[in-house]
This record gives sequence, structure tokens and C-alpha cells, in this order.
Amino acid sequence: MNTKDIFNNTFKYSPYVPYDPTRNPWLTGTITHPMQGGIQPYEYTNWRDEEMSWHDNCYLHGGLNPTSTYKFWGPDAHKFLDKYFTNRTDNMEVGSSRHGVMCTEDGLLMNDGMLIKTGENEFITYWLLPYIEYAIETSGMDVQGENITGDVFLYQLGGPRSLEVVERACGEDFHDLKFAKHREATIAGKPVRILRIGMCGSLGYEVHGNFEDCLDVYNAIWEAGQDYGITKLGRHAYWNAHTENGYPQAAIHFTYAWETDKDFFEYLMAKGGAYSCGSLSELNGSYAGEKPLEELYVNPYELGWGFHINYNHDFVGKEALMQIRDSAHRQMVTLEWNADDILDIWRSEFEAGEPYAPMDGPEDTRPDGVFEYRIDKVMAGKQCVGWSSGRIMSWYYRKMISLASIDPEFAEEGTEVKILWGNPGTRQKLIRARVARFPYMDINRNEKVDVSTIPSGLKA
Repeated sequence: MNTKDIFNNTFKYSPYVPYDPTRNPWLTGTITHPMQGGIQPYEYTNWRDEEMSWHDNCYLHGGLNPTSTYKFWGPDAHKFLDKYFTNRTDNMEVGSSRHGVMCTEDGLLMNDGMLIKTGENEFITYWLLPYIEYAIETSGMDVQGENITGDVFLYQLGGPRSLEVVERACGEDFHDLKFAKHREATIAGKPVRILRIGMCGSLGYEVHGNFEDCLDVYNAIWEAGQDYGITKLGRHAYWNAHTENGYPQAAIHFTYAWETDKDFFEYLMAKGGAYSCGSLSELNGSYAGEKPLEELYVNPYELGWGFHINYNHDFVGKEALMQIRDSAHRQMVTLEWNADDILDIWRSEFEAGEPYAPMDGPEDTRPDGVFEYRIDKVMAGKQCVGWSSGRIMSWYYRKMISLASIDPEFAEEGTEVKILWGNPGTRQKLIRARVARFPYMDINRNEKVDVSTIPSGLKA
């Protein structure tokens, strides 16, 4: 029996990512949880090499599968969007997309994810479950929905060579595809949808298609990328992309306010429990341990998402968000952590007595695949001025960084603050930090890349 068979007889390998015989899953580390459909590698080469891919070449990432996907349609589709989304959607055309934001009446975040328009009154959403399904079912509008999670796949490509890889795989010119737009194509003879979006900050694309075609498409993309230094992306590097790119992600940087809606929470329980990347993630850190749960919920403004709110329509949470907009609300920044203080954390493990909370790996995650949501106090003197989450080691910038939502008077770039590391009741340390640019990755961003300077990926 070969390694693949032994491994699959013990654990279920993800059906969305081809088994790689060059990677020993016991040595490279693996991750799995109910939403992933099976084992996937933490690393293919190593997280440092993989992090460099979105700066230097192109990555291929299949670790979001099975992607949480929900399709809805009907005469009231736009009416539904107007009521439940903070975004303006009446100007969306077929072939366009938005980052959709859904809030409570108090302006707290309930779900966020991608929304793409595929027909006149038809949309497909990603990572907006479970709240969008609940909203559809209780809206009373002439709109229908279907959870198609597991019937489809989603692959991500990111980096300066990603356009060339997409063109080589499709045999088609995509230089004309603008940011946040999408259109249909074929790869390996299979129907797919190509979107110019991504979470790494640099030029990026996604490839969507039907589950039964996933491995054929993956292998064709991998083959197409060989001339461009394509790199497989593991889970370590993927998580780190969100912090470096300045795009907060649920269960890594914040938690949803699901528990605030009694009816919705009962709906969730009836469905079989809360989602693993929702509001019931494991909580750690100095802020989470001392603050009541309701103080951990966030609004779009403190995540830096004010540009996703348009007040030209009436939507759930509008009045509350207007009040937040007009107040001195917290702002999203990047924090650079002091290297000497980080070394003190590591050094404590070689000294007698209680060590500080470990800072294992390039980010905070549990080896069993459960999201570890760590949220720490940001201090100015003895005053708590905000929270920090999503700590990562950025290999490109050679910095330990995190995202932080802090009071506006401390949000200016260059301001010195401290992060209180460690849960209450344990040995804690104040780590010096500096407010840095947000987003941290500030060069060659997807929405600004001039693709006319990029060579064609089509074979001559």
C-alpha cells in the first residue's frame, strides 16, 4: 500500500487538491476541519517561500474548498440586496462583483463575502452563509436561494505572473478583464468562470467551476504555470495574506455578532450548530479574556470598510452606522511589533519558571485545524485604546505585523503603542509596537495594476 492509500485510509484527503507524493503529510503538517472536506497541507514547500509567491511569481491555492457558496434569484433579488446589504448594488451589471456586507440593526457585522452577478436577477455569493440563507428564508420577498456548497470549486491565483498563468491555462486573452469583473471560459475543456479578484493584494484571479471538474482544472492550471514559477499555497501562507494585504477575515481578525440575534441563533442551532469560522471560534488573548462577548463584535468602520457602505438606500443597520460614521470611531491600522520583545517571548521558553504564551509558527492557529481567534489589548500607558489580531510574520517585509482597531487619536502612522500579550491569569508581556501604513502591502495592488505592461500568456 502506498503513502497516499495509507494516508487516505487513516484520514480523508481533500478531493479538491491533488495528492502530492512529494510532500509527506506527517512531516509538513496538515489541517482539517468539517468545512474543509478533508486533509490539506499547512505547507507545500515552506511558508516563507509560499509567502514570497504573491510578490515574485504566482501561487495556486485550493485551501478554501469546499467554499461556502449560495445562489439566489427571483424578481425581488435587487430589493433583497437593498434591504440586507450596506453596499450599493443597483448599479451592478452582469459580470461584476462586490464585497458584500450584512449588519444587524445596531450596525454590527453579521456576515461578509463576495457577491457576483450572473444574470439579470441572479447572484452567486461566497462566504455569506449562513446569514444570507436565513435572510432569504425570512425576508418574505419573491426570491429563492440554494446552498450549492460542495457542488462547486474555487481556486485562487495571486502574484505578478498570475495573468499569464490564467491566459496560458484558458488559451484566451484576459488583459481586458478589469478588477472585480468576471466572465466564463474553459480550462482543460471544462467550463469555468474567471474573476479578477484576490485576497493577497497583488494582481490576482479566481477560477470557479463544477466540483466534478476540479482536479482536471487544478492540474491544467498547475501545468500552465510551470514557465512562471507557480507555487502551491498552503494554509499558513494563505492566512498571512489577509493581514499583509489589510483585508480582515472572520475568525482570524474579528468575530461575527451572531449571538446578538436570538432568532437567527436558534435557526443556526436547528441547522446543526454554528459554523466553525463564525462567531464561536476559540477565543484567546488579553482583550478577549477580560471583555464581555458583546464588546468583541465589530462594525464595518472599525475594520476599515466604510467604503463598503452607501447611504442611497434603506438597509438593516443604516441609522446605527450613520451615528458611528459621525462619531470618533476606532480605525483600522497595521502594527509593527518590536523584534527585541518578540525575542523575549521566545527566550522565556528556555528559562526557569512560567514562560510567556507561545508565539509558535508564522501565525496563531491550532494544529488540529480549529481557528484560533486571538485578540490582544493595545495599550497607551495604562489605557486600553483598541485591539490587535491576526499576528503574522511577513517574510517579504521581515516584520511581525498584525491588524489593529484603535482609537483615532492613536491611529496616526508612527505612533508608539504596546500590545499586551497573554491571557489574563497567565504571565503577560507588553510588546512595543508602531502604527504603520494600512494596508501594509502598498505596491502593485490588484485594483491599480496596469496589465498592459504584462506579456501575453498565450503560446505563440
